Amino acid sequence: MKTTHRLLSVLLALSTQGVFAQTPAPQAQDATAQTRQTNQAARAQLPLADRQSFDEARRGLIESADEQVIMGPSGRPVWTLKGYEFLKQDEAPDTVHPGLWRHAQVNMANGLFKVTERIYQVRGFDLSNMTIIEGDTGLIVVDPLVSTETAKAALDLFYKHRPRKPVVAVIYSHSHVDHFGGVRGVVNGEDVKAGKVRIIAPAGFMEEAVGENVIAGNAMSRRALFQFGMLLPRSAKGQVDAGLGKPSAPGTISLIAPTQLIEKPVEQHRIDGIDIVFELTPGAEAPSEMIMYHPQFKVLNMTEIATQNMHNLLPIRGALVRDALSWSKYIGSALQRYGARSDVMIAQHHWPVWGSERLQGMLRNQRDTYKYLHDQTVRLMNHGYVASEIAEMVQLPASLAQDWSTHAFYGHHKHNIKAIYQRYLGYYEGNPVQLEALPPEPAARKAVEYMGGAAAVLQRAEQDYARGEYRWVAQVASQLVFAEPQNTAARQLAAKAYEQLGYQMESATARNAFLQGASELRNGTPKLPSFLSSSPDVIRSLPLDMFFDYLGVRVNGEKAQGKSIVINWRFTDTQQDYALTLSNSALSHAAGTQAPNADATLTLARATLDDISLQKTSFPKALALGDIKISGNPLKVMELLGLLEDFTPGFPVVEPRPAR
Repeated sequence: MKTTHRLLSVLLALSTQGVFAQTPAPQAQDATAQTRQTNQAARAQLPLADRQSFDEARRGLIESADEQVIMGPSGRPVWTLKGYEFLKQDEAPDTVHPGLWRHAQVNMANGLFKVTERIYQVRGFDLSNMTIIEGDTGLIVVDPLVSTETAKAALDLFYKHRPRKPVVAVIYSHSHVDHFGGVRGVVNGEDVKAGKVRIIAPAGFMEEAVGENVIAGNAMSRRALFQFGMLLPRSAKGQVDAGLGKPSAPGTISLIAPTQLIEKPVEQHRIDGIDIVFELTPGAEAPSEMIMYHPQFKVLNMTEIATQNMHNLLPIRGALVRDALSWSKYIGSALQRYGARSDVMIAQHHWPVWGSERLQGMLRNQRDTYKYLHDQTVRLMNHGYVASEIAEMVQLPASLAQDWSTHAFYGHHKHNIKAIYQRYLGYYEGNPVQLEALPPEPAARKAVEYMGGAAAVLQRAEQDYARGEYRWVAQVASQLVFAEPQNTAARQLAAKAYEQLGYQMESATARNAFLQGASELRNGTPKLPSFLSSSPDVIRSLPLDMFFDYLGVRVNGEKAQGKSIVINWRFTDTQQDYALTLSNSALSHAAGTQAPNADATLTLARATLDDISLQKTSFPKALALGDIKISGNPLKVMELLGLLEDFTPGFPVVEPRPAR
């Protein structure tokens, strides 16, 4: 059955990082005089004399893993920092924003680090950090990285230098895959079932961990290639960083359900002799998230609520808009509760901050950054300005810009401003012309026609490019591409403009997006394989309600017009019943019931459905073997299956889609 074989193959955009061969960039251009001037001007405004981050990133180093290569199950590398040697150059090249260059350099610090007595971190083995706390009898692991391979390698490095105590607890700080995917690299499920290991997570963790990227997973995964630059070469003209760290390739993603949820706003628990205060922070960086305080060691773990950069309120891969106001309040609460009581602050990305005064200053500046962006956006919004205008009007105060942790290495202040606007008012900026605006292709054709045709537009755009007007050239050349996708000159000009904009970006994600766009304009849309099959753990954790929601998304509404189909589903192992109804071209489901007027009833085990999703079997094979039984009219089942579409992972982004 093709209904589910790709259901969660694109579960989490981060899980595709680095899986594809890097695209050579023989056509990558040098920085133009205008880009060199722009980056030089930025350099003059940056506090480059402040080298404290370099010292903090290496403080407590026990052993580095510069040369380590972590292999995956396919025999391909899951993790290595080889390829980033170019970052050893002190001064930023002209093709990289000097702030981003510095950040990418600091993010090269890797290995096992001692934070304080009994608290250690493995950093630089993945996009995220693994924090390891030595309890009285065992280890508490906070966030076991993306994959089992990197998590195991991180724990092995720890054991190389510290006593080989068993892991007695794992804490998931939040519901993103880079903070839980490696759990089976540090513990096994049998020990969890036997009660030997506790798995602790914030309320709502499983729903969010499994569900964030299901419905729009294919689109998010495609866009993630732009955000993280996974197809770009590692070079000064390609990917230098991902903001939060160096992106990893996917190994084996795993998930073990929590045995204990933190449900109150603030809870304190003793775990193997270690006191931990948990404080929930939902709706900020993740829908399900928490920070932690360790009173015995005066260590504050801000997880991903306060890291060494401005975060994003709306990742360019796509997601629900995050709440800047709540985010600032969570940081403010942490500052008030724990700031003066803390000697060191850690996070699950980047490096620690030592000293109460310094960490309080960072928290204050991070709090004020999100609050300032929120308040100024809403102020100008209430004056009638629209998102695109506000993004040009609001700049961080100079006092904040002198703090490296407020710089937009991952998020981008313009993108965050637009996200705040979207959260309150949506996409519509109030001008009715937007309500019936033409889609990109016909709008591009009319615009080019009105401007005198492609040749005239191209001539003037080339002149603007020579003057360094890359933002405008990128816009108008993109219109040329959408009007005439085979116009080689237009594609090359758009690519050049994208590239120079990428070179000027302090935000790693914005840089990666522009450079990936330039690559696709030059080389065409990449021929992507079907995205990796999701982990068995994640597939089996998918609620059936979510499965049927996703099934509805795959219905071709035009083909379904006039059809009426009712199918009952009975799952023998979980004792769950569902009624699935197609009416008015919409597929709906009801849990805990069977429709009396059903055209057919499918009887199967949930395990069989999981095996189909994991491509271990197929619907016809399961039917032939008797693992699926159909009573009633089997033709109605086949009719429904015939209405379902598969999604193409490599759809065009910077050029028009082929006609359907």
